[in-house]
Amino acid sequence: MTMSHSGAEEPKAITGKTVLAWLLGFFGVVFTVNGVFLYMALGSFPGVAVESSYKAGQAYNQDIAASQAQVARGWTVETLVRRSGENAAEISVTALDQDGTPLTGLVFSADLRHPTYEGFDRTAQLVETGPGQYRGTVADVNDGNWNLALDARSGPKRVFRSQNRVFLAQ
Repeated sequence: MTMSHSGAEEPKAITGKTVLAWLLGFFGVVFTVNGVFLYMALGSFPGVAVESSYKAGQAYNQDIAASQAQVARGWTVETLVRRSGENAAEISVTALDQDGTPLTGLVFSADLRHPTYEGFDRTAQLVETGPGQYRGTVADVNDGNWNLALDARSGPKRVFRSQNRVFLAQ
C-alpha cells in the first residue's frame, strides 16, 4: 500500500544552531532595550540632589533654626500657580503676618524645578503689586508636575521658604 502526502511538509528538526540563534536573538533584544533605558535614565536625571553633601551637612543646624524662626513668625503665605498664556505660568503670592497685616517690602523668588530634568528648571523674581501681594511670570513651562521652591528675603536675610508640588495643565 502506498501512502500519499497531501502536500504537508515535514516539520524541521530543532538543531543546536537554531536554539543558539534564538537565545542570541532573545538576549540581544533584552540588552538593546536595557541599553536604551539606561541611556535615557542617565541622560535625564543627573542623580545629584545637592552639590556638596558636606556643605549641606554643615548648614543643617542653621536650616533648622531658620525653620523654627519662620514658624514662630506665624506668617500666612498663600501661593497660586496658574497658566497665563501658552507655556507660561503666573505665580501669585499673598503674604500676611500673624495679625493678618499685609507683609510689604519683601523680595520673593520662585523656582519651578522639574522633578527629573534640571534643564527644564525656571526661576522668577516676584514683584510687589500691592500690599502683601507679589506676582511673577515664568515662561516656557511644560505641562505636568513641578516642585515650587518659594523664598522671601528681607534685605540679605532669608525670612521665608516653602517647597510644594504643583501641577500645571493647559
